[in-house]
Amino acid sequence: MVCAHDEEENLRELVPLLLNQNYPEFEVIIVNDRSNDDTYDFLLEETRNHPKVKMVNVKATPEHVNSKKYAITLGIRAATHEWILLTDADCRPQNENWINAVSTNFEDNKQFVLGFSPYIAKPGFLNMFIRFESIITALQYLSFAWMKNPYMGVGRNLAYRKSLFLEKKGFNNMLHVMGGDDDLFVNEHANGKNTAVAVSADAIVHSVAKTTWRSFFRQKIRHLKVGKRYKFGHKFLLGIFKFTWLLTWAVGLPLMFLYEYYYFIIIAFVIRWSIMAWSTKALLKKTGLLFSLWMIPILDFVYPIYYISAGLAALFTKRVQWKN
Repeated sequence: MVCAHDEEENLRELVPLLLNQNYPEFEVIIVNDRSNDDTYDFLLEETRNHPKVKMVNVKATPEHVNSKKYAITLGIRAATHEWILLTDADCRPQNENWINAVSTNFEDNKQFVLGFSPYIAKPGFLNMFIRFESIITALQYLSFAWMKNPYMGVGRNLAYRKSLFLEKKGFNNMLHVMGGDDDLFVNEHANGKNTAVAVSADAIVHSVAKTTWRSFFRQKIRHLKVGKRYKFGHKFLLGIFKFTWLLTWAVGLPLMFLYEYYYFIIIAFVIRWSIMAWSTKALLKKTGLLFSLWMIPILDFVYPIYYISAGLAALFTKRVQWKN
């Protein structure tokens, strides 16, 4: 299922890829969320040409209700099948085996399947940093899920049961919150028994990264504000992770220049970067992706600067939005 607002160009690329999926029975639900371009006309034509395509048309969103959550809710209610597999209009499945790869986890005792959605590699430091940040985030939420303590997923590659969504009344207690249609829903209802992880070369969905620091920060501010609503235990563990990362550079960097036995600090950093490279390589090996591991020391240094900046911005930003 895809929710789309003014995404005609992306949908013209995505819909054929979804229809070409190697899976016996599925439907492609596109929720046209108040688009101003020719999205409606394109989808109307697709529904006539392809029986698997189903369009849900949203003309208006009720007041005090988040537009994307409302669109997702209507799309899920219109779904014929039990499992809902979500992605975004600007995403592209790795190949025609995406649905099949994710569906291998559709077991009787599972309610959620968490996937990985890396960003497409393009030239430039911003793109490399965004891909690094997404890998770090993936290592966190996938590792937590593997350890039977899931706390989030990404809506670009996430599956859950329609019956669960309806039973829990969907986003009923978070309809006014901007964002969180993926991670907050997972955080509230996923647990170690009902959650599976789909990480393989076939199971990934590529996404397009932001092209300016401003748009990237706006996106991360939205994510950070939503993160404040996580369960206390998850916020505590994630807080320790972020704090120790910041502390490493806040203490380690000065000691590197002031401490008599500075080479011990250098060795500690080398060990740190080796562990980061090893864990990153493990994820890359599972998914068949490539990344310049030699850039990790530089990206490791930039990350706390980015996180402090985004965190402060999130603290003082009162309102964020999905799309107009």
